[in-house]
Amino acid sequence: MIAAPGTLHAAVDLPPAVRSVPAARHVVAQLLAAWAADAFRDDAILLVSELVTNVVRHVSGQVALRVEMALSEPGLHIAVIDSSPVLPAPVLRGPQGGHGIRLVATLADRWGSELCAGGKRVWFELEPRPTS
Repeated sequence: MIAAPGTLHAAVDLPPAVRSVPAARHVVAQLLAAWAADAFRDDAILLVSELVTNVVRHVSGQVALRVEMALSEPGLHIAVIDSSPVLPAPVLRGPQGGHGIRLVATLADRWGSELCAGGKRVWFELEPRPTS
């Protein structure tokens, strides 16, 4: 996704290794703090952790994590890009897991996946929650 004018944008490439999961969480937490967008923090960290874990467990190849936040519309868009053309689908949990995409589908305001050059892109969007 190309960042629209008025959008903060960051990208980081991660190796397909277990250490990429906490690295992705750290990057998201630091960016959201720097962007004064802490309202997204918990859900964003949980969901990016699930997506990067899926890539580390099921895909060989480079992982690209893209994080975007629109300033004019206070929403957060996160995409995880990998080298596999296999699109995810929520499945019942089995011996190999399967709860990650269901969690994304449940917590995200919107999510999806699409083929892209060299693999796929799995993304989710979060909108601000009303404060009580």
